[in-house]
Amino acid sequence: MKVLVLTGAESTGKSWLAARLQQRFGGVVVGEYVRHFIDREKRDTCLGDIPAIARGQLAWEDAARGGAPELLILDTHLLSNMIWSQTLFGSGPTWLEDELLARRYDQHLLLSPEGAEWHADGQRCQPEAAERWRFHEACRGWLQRHQQPFVEIVGGWASREEKAIAQVQVLLGR
Repeated sequence: MKVLVLTGAESTGKSWLAARLQQRFGGVVVGEYVRHFIDREKRDTCLGDIPAIARGQLAWEDAARGGAPELLILDTHLLSNMIWSQTLFGSGPTWLEDELLARRYDQHLLLSPEGAEWHADGQRCQPEAAERWRFHEACRGWLQRHQQPFVEIVGGWASREEKAIAQVQVLLGR
């Protein structure tokens, strides 16, 4: 099983690209638990919600890992939970990083805000480009500090898809 993570700021195409990659290569996509949580609770999140959101994300990820698909595509993982918690609330559960580092991820595609226009969807909260760039830089910094495999994906939608496909082909040895 190869585990691919799509990470980065809002409106950079993670969900769209996850679906496109699944169409092309098969495998299993794990979505963003926080979206499910917000839809279910019908309110904005607070610091006290972060553990439940993170545990929900891990439960979805672990259930998918249990099926051992050839390709597991994660629309997000705990890195986003950690950075959002810091961004929105100034702190977060310390166990998130330990849980994140305890799992193996074969490749991260860090989707850049460059060339990606922000789209409101009722749950997104970073309409300013500077905010999305700070989130992007926080993702990149964490991946670098922890020596996680990643490739930055930049450009228009067609270019993003082309670059991501090439990365998955390498990942799968095709």
